[in-house]
Amino acid sequence: MLSWEEFEKVDIRVGTILEVQPFDGARKPAFKLFIDFGPLGVKKSSAQITTLYTPESLLGKQVIAVVNFPPKQIANFYSECLVLGVVGAEKGVTLLQPERPVENGLRIG
Repeated sequence: MLSWEEFEKVDIRVGTILEVQPFDGARKPAFKLFIDFGPLGVKKSSAQITTLYTPESLLGKQVIAVVNFPPKQIANFYSECLVLGVVGAEKGVTLLQPERPVENGLRIG
């Protein structure tokens, strides 16, 4: 079991996708996302979400992400946050997002 104190260490925030680029160097199909987290600034993420989403459909979308992991190098790209989604067996990843627009950078808890 995870303690409440351990859960509180995970910093989960809402941000808005500003830019999407194809990630040609990734082993599995992915996008490079540039996400505005308000006071935390813009963070980059590699996301394997190409099955259900196009770059155009992601622009302006608010997403939920863990923002306090250390950067992870994936090919020639440093992913600075982990975008959260529901992993489906065949249909790919469905992104988690607030049910209405909220301020970028607000904490999930």
